Amino acid sequence: MSAAVVTGAGSALPATLEQQAAWDGFFARHYEGVRAAERIFLGAGVRRRHAVANPMDEDLSGWGTGARMARYIQEALPLGKQAVAGALDAAGLAPGDVGLFAVATCTGYATPGLDIRLASDLGMPPGLQRLLVGHMGCYAAIPGLAAVGDFVTARSRPAVLLCCELTSLHVQPAQPDLEQVVAHALFSDAAAAVVVEPGAARGHRLAGIVARTDASTADHMTWDVTDLGFRMGLSPRVPDVLSRHVGEVVDELLAEAGLRVEDVAGWAVHPGGPRIIDVVRDELGLAEEQVGASRRVLAEHGNCSSATVLLVLQELADVDGPIVAMAFGPGLTLYAALLLPA
Repeated sequence: MSAAVVTGAGSALPATLEQQAAWDGFFARHYEGVRAAERIFLGAGVRRRHAVANPMDEDLSGWGTGARMARYIQEALPLGKQAVAGALDAAGLAPGDVGLFAVATCTGYATPGLDIRLASDLGMPPGLQRLLVGHMGCYAAIPGLAAVGDFVTARSRPAVLLCCELTSLHVQPAQPDLEQVVAHALFSDAAAAVVVEPGAARGHRLAGIVARTDASTADHMTWDVTDLGFRMGLSPRVPDVLSRHVGEVVDELLAEAGLRVEDVAGWAVHPGGPRIIDVVRDELGLAEEQVGASRRVLAEHGNCSSATVLLVLQELADVDGPIVAMAFGPGLTLYAALLLPA
């Protein structure tokens, strides 16, 4: 069986929204009278992010879920098409070469879904296999990568993974809730895609996946479907839970390949927030520059849910050596992938 190798990547970002402008132009009113809201919002490690729905131009906080889902398809189609087309171009493949197309999202649903509509629009073959990775949250890119990697290895055909998240469609009604302040301060919109090919001589091969779920802390991070979009629940205890598990997850991942932390050339840490990056850095004994790509993505793009770790991997495209990608989300769940030079 051939190794599954990541050979191309692409991304698409909607309009940029400056964090200070978002506070001054909308969220200052939204959270008027909420103590510490401004400090939390402007201290989230985000300088700018991206939004298909700029709250300064249109307030979606009173929209019903149906209207938000219709808007998701409208906005996601061009972004997803651009990201997938860019990844295919980078890999030197045509849409007709693809055997499996997987789409990960937790921010929008429709049937026929984004996978069917994009496959048709891009000219992928009618016999294409498809997979929807739904509502897993910020870590979904890595189980998605595992699934397409297994397909590539078993079937010896290329596959594409697209993560498309439009969190700006889920701005919530104003309420004095600091968890909502944190969520609105961090989350952003993006589409990111990767191509995985069998036995390619270039790129990074998928060498291992490790997962860990701590079900005892399931209430620490939630993403609930409501009549007014999807609502994030985010406990400040999440970094503490992560600190208990990240070391053993990385040790298990690297041990299977005979590697140690010191052997890793690139770290693609999902930047769920500044404290998340701090915990990973400190628990693994990394230098600050080793998590620099994650800090840059958080500052320049915000937390784009499942697309974010793929954006960090793009920052590490020139790294020649082992790369560890890791992401965290509801469950609480940690996923980590090891990528080795092909």
